[in-house]
Amino acid sequence: MRIIVAAPLVAVVGFAGLALADSVRQAARASDLGLLAELGAEAGRLAYQLQRERAAAADLLTSASPRQQDTYIRQAAETDVVVARYHRQRARISEVSSAPAAVLSRVDKALAGLSPLRTQVRTAAHAAVSATTFSYRIIIADLLAYREAIAQGVASAELADGIRAAAALSKTAEALGQQQVAVLRAIAAGQLTPAMQQDITAARTGFTEASLSFLALARTEWDIWWERAGSGKEALALQRLQDEVSRAEIGAPLDVDITAWIAATQSWSARLFDVQQRVDDAVLADVDAARVEQRWRAVVEAAAMAVALLLTVLVTWAVARQITRRLRRLRDAAHAVAFTELPAMVAELRNIASSGIHPEALARQYASPLETSSDDEIGEVGQAFTAVHQAAVRTAAEQAVMRANMADIFVHLSRREQRLVDAVLAQVDRVEQDETDPERLQQLYKLDSLATRMGRINASLLVLGGVGVGRVRHEDVPMQKVVQAALSQIEHYTRVRLGVVDPDVAVAADKVDEVVHLLAELMDNATAYSPPETDAWVTARSLGDRVIVQISDEGVGLSPKRLAQLNEVLSRPPATDVAAVRAMGLVVVGQLAARLGITVELRPGPRLGTIAEVSLPAALIRPAPPEPRLLAPGRLAAVPDTRGRDVPTPTYPYPPVPEAPARRPPAERALPAGSVFRPAARSTDRGDDATQELVIFQQVNHWFQTDRGSSPAVAVTTANRAAPGEGASRADGRAGWGWQTRADEGWRAASGLANPEITATTPSGLPIRQPQRHLVPGGVAPVPRQSQGADRRDPAEVANAMSAYARGVAARRPRLVNSAATSDSTGSTT
Repeated sequence: MRIIVAAPLVAVVGFAGLALADSVRQAARASDLGLLAELGAEAGRLAYQLQRERAAAADLLTSASPRQQDTYIRQAAETDVVVARYHRQRARISEVSSAPAAVLSRVDKALAGLSPLRTQVRTAAHAAVSATTFSYRIIIADLLAYREAIAQGVASAELADGIRAAAALSKTAEALGQQQVAVLRAIAAGQLTPAMQQDITAARTGFTEASLSFLALARTEWDIWWERAGSGKEALALQRLQDEVSRAEIGAPLDVDITAWIAATQSWSARLFDVQQRVDDAVLADVDAARVEQRWRAVVEAAAMAVALLLTVLVTWAVARQITRRLRRLRDAAHAVAFTELPAMVAELRNIASSGIHPEALARQYASPLETSSDDEIGEVGQAFTAVHQAAVRTAAEQAVMRANMADIFVHLSRREQRLVDAVLAQVDRVEQDETDPERLQQLYKLDSLATRMGRINASLLVLGGVGVGRVRHEDVPMQKVVQAALSQIEHYTRVRLGVVDPDVAVAADKVDEVVHLLAELMDNATAYSPPETDAWVTARSLGDRVIVQISDEGVGLSPKRLAQLNEVLSRPPATDVAAVRAMGLVVVGQLAARLGITVELRPGPRLGTIAEVSLPAALIRPAPPEPRLLAPGRLAAVPDTRGRDVPTPTYPYPPVPEAPARRPPAERALPAGSVFRPAARSTDRGDDATQELVIFQQVNHWFQTDRGSSPAVAVTTANRAAPGEGASRADGRAGWGWQTRADEGWRAASGLANPEITATTPSGLPIRQPQRHLVPGGVAPVPRQSQGADRRDPAEVANAMSAYARGVAARRPRLVNSAATSDSTGSTT
């Protein structure tokens, strides 16, 4: 309550003090303006006397008679009297800050040099009339400039117009004086030159312009004074002389009586000076009246301020309690909205599906009106806060809708681009199958790799759109194949060296593609931001409850500040915006990590570069199934295909890239030992065999389970452990025992693959592939039976499955007669 009472008092005192201070300043300005106006009147008188002295000097230099000498001396004495008055008035305004100091300084210097100028006029026998009159003209021009500068900054328009009118009248007299001197110069020269005629014309033009300016600003009374000054015999005589000057021809002597010309111009100038003095007196009277008015206004405002203070105290104390109670109610309601209702609504809004959000309806629902009992200022504050509350709710809802729309845009763009990428890959497949030229095949492999990386970018857009990128899988994938699949999706895969990758762990089937994408982004960063002659290392070790994957490079490293920024992005990925799309690698990694519960951290390497450490939680880890062939540590010269290309035999779509001579040749590098014995189901609607991938080891045991006794069982076990090259001899041995199985034909066909027979070659020496020549009967694994239980499915898994199905339908490729089942880079059939 004290604040409520004190605040109006302080406000009233403050505003009243400002108003009083402004009145005091206006009064001080009025006083200063009075001093400046008085000095301006003295400047006008001094200009008039200097004009008369200039005419006397020109007459003296023209005739040089004792009479003109006496006239000049007498006029100089009159000018000195006015100069002394000017100096006295000038000393009074030395403390006035608004005075035009630059102009006054020039006037002071010019007046100080007036004595040498007079001496030159009196003593120089051949002094130039033009130079002497020009010196006087400079002094007069500065005086008139000061008179005109007084009007600047004057608040009253009427006063400013009066000051400008007086200055214009002084310019009129100066133009008449310049015309007088120009004619005297022409008479002294003996002829009228073009330059002299031009000066005379300019002086008359200046007189006309200054007269019009004065009449435009003058009051009615001043116009009457002007008309009276311009009438009479003297004005008519001057007009006749001016006409004679105007009719004079260039080059001819100017036939004008000097005495008559000087008398006529001096008479007209004296009349103008009389009008000027009367105008200056009127202006000074107006300035003095304004000064008195400002003083009285300051006194009245001081009294009004005292009365206002008293009334404010009484009124404020009367209404303080009522205002306090209403403000407290408004404060409590605002606090409830700001700290309870609005945060709860925003939190609830983040959990609502965007399709059901209507921003305007939601704003009206959540923003309840505040202080609706009155229509005064407090009630208006409550209504304004309600409007702010509604705007905040509406903005939050619109942002949620915008985020959902942005995610949909990313998803649709990604899927459309993926269709194009799939079409490119399908076309590359067709060309690769019929291509035999190694160089062109190399180019096709590079195009294949480029399209694969484009597919990874599309998958990144899906991640930013909040959609899963996984395929429908039914089997877990070993960590070694996951690393290999991630490696196949980057550009500089030949620079990646594999360290220790534990073979006994696998990644859950429904999370394989997300983990592959995450590792691919980190590998791509490691190779892209390190020198091209260096290598990147990848290791994956199981620690019981988690798997640690480390990706290290040998680049220049990152500063601690930059590392902290990137780790912040990885731990708390920002919302999807333009910045996230520009540098979406780590943003995608962060979103995938948050989605899967993975921890990703960047830290400096032991010597150089940066280490990206990925911690896969136990929820993503499964025990790895036994694999016949595993990845060996070393450098990868080629990587299995990242797509589901249909190929009849195991091939490596990425050939070795030539390196510098200092590096090891491609032949010395270890190839990725990806499983080529993965059975893949395929339809037989075209009559081809469904065993494109050549292993029967995983499903062979059930072929030999019989009730014939121990000896055949021992033989079966021995056959199962035999190498592929020993299959035929083992089968023949069994034939020698007197029994055979359906697998014998498959053993013999698989054994023949060790030394394939080449029946024909291309002109470049490559063997010509014969479709379905190396098919192994019985190489298709039986389809596992699905559980009949109605398990509850995760909605996200269902959405991912439907998304994968839509991508497969939209991006399906025509299958050739000799094509194999589709499998991805992890070796899993999809």
